[in-house]
Amino acid sequence: MTFRKLKQGCMTLALVLACLPATQAVAGPLDEAKARAHLDAVAAGDLEALMKDYPEDAYMEWVGGPLDGRYRGKEAIRAVWQKFIAVNEGKPRPATFGKLSAFANPKGASVQQRADYGGKLPLKVLHVLTYRDGELTTELWQIAPAMQLDQ
Repeated sequence: MTFRKLKQGCMTLALVLACLPATQAVAGPLDEAKARAHLDAVAAGDLEALMKDYPEDAYMEWVGGPLDGRYRGKEAIRAVWQKFIAVNEGKPRPATFGKLSAFANPKGASVQQRADYGGKLPLKVLHVLTYRDGELTTELWQIAPAMQLDQ
């Protein structure tokens, strides 16, 4: 292949790529707002608000504490939230949240936040919530007793 043909091919490829519609990341303020609403629902003990963004095949990894385990599917996740809410007798928990961080690419977004929940069983949690197409597909709850909030 000659240099001229290679150069022509590269220019053609650049032109084709420039004409393709821009792919916007699925993430952004909408996912950050959903994550904030989700964590507010945790603090409020609002089961229906907690469950609204999970698809049927959602996955939760709860690391530490009495609810430690892997939960697959919306019904298993609902059951763990029911247990969590019952520990505090269905009452809201005071909560303090650290700085929210969001990371995105065209395939989805991960939102990370630290939280300190009060109530009958106080706990500190590192949250990582993954959103794809606006749905909360994966959630990590890392119980972290020594964690400091990053305000």
